[in-house]
Amino acid sequence: MSLSLGFIGGGINSAVGQAHYCASQMDKRWDLCAGVFSKYPETNLETAQAWGVSPDRIYPDMDQFLHDEQQQLDAVVVLTPTPSHANAVCKLLERGVPVICEKALTASIADLERIQRVQRPDSFLAVTYNYSGYPMVRELRQRIEAGELGKIYQIQIEMPADVYLQFKRGAYLTPQSWRLEDGEIPTILLDLGVHLHHLCHFLTGLNPQEVNADYHNYSRFKEVVDDAHLWVKYEQGMNASMWMSKTALGHRNGLRVRVYGEQGSAEWYQMDPEHLVLSDQQGRRVTLDRGCEVDDWLMYERFKPGHPIGFVEAFANLYGDIADALMDFQQGGAGTHPYVYGLEHAAQGLYLMRSATVAHQMRRWVSL
Repeated sequence: MSLSLGFIGGGINSAVGQAHYCASQMDKRWDLCAGVFSKYPETNLETAQAWGVSPDRIYPDMDQFLHDEQQQLDAVVVLTPTPSHANAVCKLLERGVPVICEKALTASIADLERIQRVQRPDSFLAVTYNYSGYPMVRELRQRIEAGELGKIYQIQIEMPADVYLQFKRGAYLTPQSWRLEDGEIPTILLDLGVHLHHLCHFLTGLNPQEVNADYHNYSRFKEVVDDAHLWVKYEQGMNASMWMSKTALGHRNGLRVRVYGEQGSAEWYQMDPEHLVLSDQQGRRVTLDRGCEVDDWLMYERFKPGHPIGFVEAFANLYGDIADALMDFQQGGAGTHPYVYGLEHAAQGLYLMRSATVAHQMRRWVSL
């Protein structure tokens, strides 16, 4: 049975809408039934036509959408720009509508606290961190949990891109206007940093305790941070080094994770997502591909190994997990799932990024 879904934002001209649409529809777990996809009527209509949404379930604004649809939908996905997430999320939670929100959950701690005030024990809120949907990332998590690497003492994780320096057809690329304004948490940390926090926790289950940071600007967009380094101290003596950049020429989305333990290490690179490299104390270096233990689960195997699983397929894995969590919630369960994260995890990431900004400003370590 498919669950009924609505979108707020995410029109076909947005940065994330198409990915969410394709991911949600891939395994027939969700049926996109309604939405207010854009504030522009032409884009709203064009999106609905492209995705097969009935004309009588397209709405010009969020209030009309909620009035007509809140009893008709199993969940609503919030895909507006990050600074406007809180308004939509709060309205949905106040009406008891299950929410799926694109990361970052909010752009500020004040907006986070608004959501915390309206969140109830019987609320359902999932935040999408799609990179942990990759099968080999899940394989790595299982091997860490099984103790194959021993005690984890260090993670090196990076997410470099070059979008703020790209020069094509005689002109620089211009990002969306809201991405060129930094609030109390720089936008690059909301775009990229929360992914790095999520993956460190996803792989190890450990929580951050202290952070230091150094921010830079290398592009023509002088009002924003476009390159950042974070150093994070975790529970159990683990340390993480995080680098994120939008000015690293030669990188499109160079997400790379290196995990170091007392008995072994592992490396995964998003541009080569089919492979996980493991090294041990005897000097052996082994490259695993799909077909391993976690990856052998049918729901994550849409085609046989050797036919690469990509970004949208990884996202679809997460949408399947959210569907499982929501169905459990509807049947009176806790609505939890080992691969689905909600308000508490999102809040930890935002507090970490805010503390990193304080650390950069004060030039010292800051406790969370």
